[in-house]
This record gives sequence, structure tokens and C-alpha cells, in this order.
Amino acid sequence: MTKPSTAEHHQSLTDAFFDLALDLLWVWRLELALLVIPTSISVYAYVLLGRTAAVLIPVAVVLLAIVTPPVRRYLVRILHRASVRRHLDVAFASLPGVLSDRSPVVDRVTRTPFGDQVWLGLRHGTSVEDLIKAEPVIAASLGVREVRAVADSSRKNRVELSIVRRDPFGVDALPSPMVDVPRTNGWSPIPVGTDEHGRVVLLSLPENNLLVGGLPNAGKSVALSGVVAGFALDPTVDLWLFDGKLVELAAWKSCARCFVGPDIESAISVLEELRVEMDARYAELLAHQLRKVSPDLGLPLQVVVIDELALFVAGVDKKLAARFSELLRDLVARGRAAGVIVIAATQKPSIDIVPSALRDLFGFRWALRCATRDASDTVLGSGWASGGYSASDIDAANRGVGLLLHEGGIPVRLRSFHLTDGDVATIADRASRLRHGNTGENQQ
Repeated sequence: MTKPSTAEHHQSLTDAFFDLALDLLWVWRLELALLVIPTSISVYAYVLLGRTAAVLIPVAVVLLAIVTPPVRRYLVRILHRASVRRHLDVAFASLPGVLSDRSPVVDRVTRTPFGDQVWLGLRHGTSVEDLIKAEPVIAASLGVREVRAVADSSRKNRVELSIVRRDPFGVDALPSPMVDVPRTNGWSPIPVGTDEHGRVVLLSLPENNLLVGGLPNAGKSVALSGVVAGFALDPTVDLWLFDGKLVELAAWKSCARCFVGPDIESAISVLEELRVEMDARYAELLAHQLRKVSPDLGLPLQVVVIDELALFVAGVDKKLAARFSELLRDLVARGRAAGVIVIAATQKPSIDIVPSALRDLFGFRWALRCATRDASDTVLGSGWASGGYSASDIDAANRGVGLLLHEGGIPVRLRSFHLTDGDVATIADRASRLRHGNTGENQQ
């Protein structure tokens, strides 16, 4: 083997030195640019006004920038972005495999109350799955709590990387605003929780249906109560409650048009009554040459709430369970335009309880903590877990945390507002008094 000459060795060291110097200059380009500005002012002042001005003028400029809030906030913001970009470049370079050679391009950095939101552009030959696998390594390199990579639903080469420095759900859940609301409008969005950035998440259910799934103690009952409260406080809304446990929805019985416990035959009878109501509404819409129920038509919303769905669709009597499933699927499929809203909840999110043919009819899907990625996909839809959205990753200590998906959108990680049993009783009593004399009680 030919040994490289001394000149060639020195040349390679020189090239490596210049490459390193150029890399450092590029990485620290923003900080260097900010340093060049006062230095240039100092030199210019020295030439025109002398040594004293060369010191005082740049110092005054720097102090002015520091004490002026808008300028100071802008400088802090751009320096923070530069720091995040720099640390990400180092983290990506340390990754094994293809991501090290083809590091993602940082497009935009936005600071959040709990960390940073970074938009990345993937290079050819890489995928979001590569980033998801490398999440623990990236988090360790950055020294943060966790990072989460999710692909843009419209552009698979664009990824949103959430850098979580503090647990956004590590504090106590916020109390539901429904506790202090005297009355609601069922056609208006319902506040159901807060997302990772502290923003209130609103749920607009008219012309939609909602599926809620999660393990026991995941916070399903509280999340469901928050939605029911939004409709119960509108005395024009008809509530049809199906409670497989008999006790989960019992607090709302006094303000419901109909309440059914774990009695499959009674449940089927009520669903048949609902189907008659739905068909009558379509006949009325046809007579008025309308396509859907609207607030000004005067027809009240019919809100159907089913807790413990498994008891009704997978009971011991398979014939009755099949009949219930058939009626439920018809309501979910055809009810939206007729002002019928179905809210179904289960603590057993599996394909035998929620087959894809039924799940896909629900415009909103809310997955609280699930045991497996498959269970999470049973609620949200196939493929979301592999894209970085899995309710199986939720910490068991964070009750009420889940992923909320609206058809055509991407899942939003949120924590539901908190409602105690006392809060539920207070709201239900207020709703009952609002309805007194307005809606007859026909409870089973």
C-alpha cells in the first residue's frame, strides 16, 4: 500500500480544518451576524468621530435593543430558533443509518408553552417512520422530556416534530367551564379540553357523530360527561341515554327524554322509535325541499348517548345484539342530516365491538389511553399509529389525555376538562330545572 506523502497529509488536514471552520461559521451565522453589527458601527464611529464614540455608540445601540421590549423579544426569539436548529443538526448527525447522511431540513421553529414545534423537510430516501424510531435518541441528544414526529397528512415529506421540554399535562386538569355556564346552545361547539399548547379544544357535533374509546380509568366517563353537559344545558335538545352499567349516565336521567339501562330488548325498542322519528324528519325535509335540519327549522336535536357499547352490540343473545347493531348503524349513517347525533363510548375498543364499517361513519373519534396500537387504530382508524398517533403511548398517570380526530384532519392530543361527581350533579340539576315544563319526561 502506498503511504501518502507529507504534502498530501498536510493538504488533507488543511481541507479538514477549512471544512470545520466553514461548518462552524454556518452553524453560528446568526450569532456572528449579530456580533458584526455593533462591531461595524464601532469601526464606522471610530473613523468619523473618534475613539470615545466608537465605544459609546455601539454600547448605546446594544442597550437600546435590550431595554426595548419588542426588539428584545424578537432577538430572544430568533436566537432561540437558531439554538434549536443547531442542536437538531447535532442530534441528526449523531443518528445511526440513513438519517445521519440525509438529515432533515429544518423549515420552521415555533416556541410553545411546553417546548417547541418544528417543521422538517425530509430528504429523499428517508421517511417519518425513520424519525419515529429515532425519537428516544433525538430526545436524549436534545436533553428533553420527549420528541414526537408526525407526518403531514397531505405531504409525506413534511414532518411536524414536537419537542416536549415540560409535560403539558403534568399539572392538574382544568375544571370544565360547563360548571358555571347557565345555558348552552346545542348547535354551538362544546369546549371539551385543552391541547398541548394550552388552547381550548371545541367539539362541534351537529351533522356529526362521536366515538369514544379507551381503557378503564383512562378518563372516558369524565370526557363523556363533558360532552353530555354541553347538550343537557340546552333545554330544546332531546337526550336519549343508553347506559350499559346503569350508573354512568344516571346523573342525567332527570333531563333525558329516555333512559335505558342494560336491557337489550328495551334498547332495541327505543332505537326503533328513534328510527321512526328520523324517517318522519326526512319526510318533513322533503316536504320543505330541504336537505338537512338547521337551527331555524325548529326541530330539536336528537342526541343519542350510548355508554358501554359492548354490552349492546356483543351481548349473550347474538340475534338481539345483531338487531341493535343494525339499528345503530342506520342511525349513525342516516341520522346526521336529520339532526340525530350519536355519541358512543366503549372501554373495549376492538374490531368485534367497533367494526371499521361502523367506525368510519363517526366523524369525530376520541381515543383515550388504549392497551395496544391496534386498539388505538380501532378508534382512530387504520394507519394512525404508524404515523405517530397512538393512544397506547399515553402515560397511565395522565387520566383524560387522548387523541381527538375529526374526519379530514389529523388527531389532536388533548386533556379533557375535569368534572367531579358533584360538578355533574350540579350541572344535571341546572339542566333539569331548565327543562322543567318544556320537555315531557318519558323515561324507561
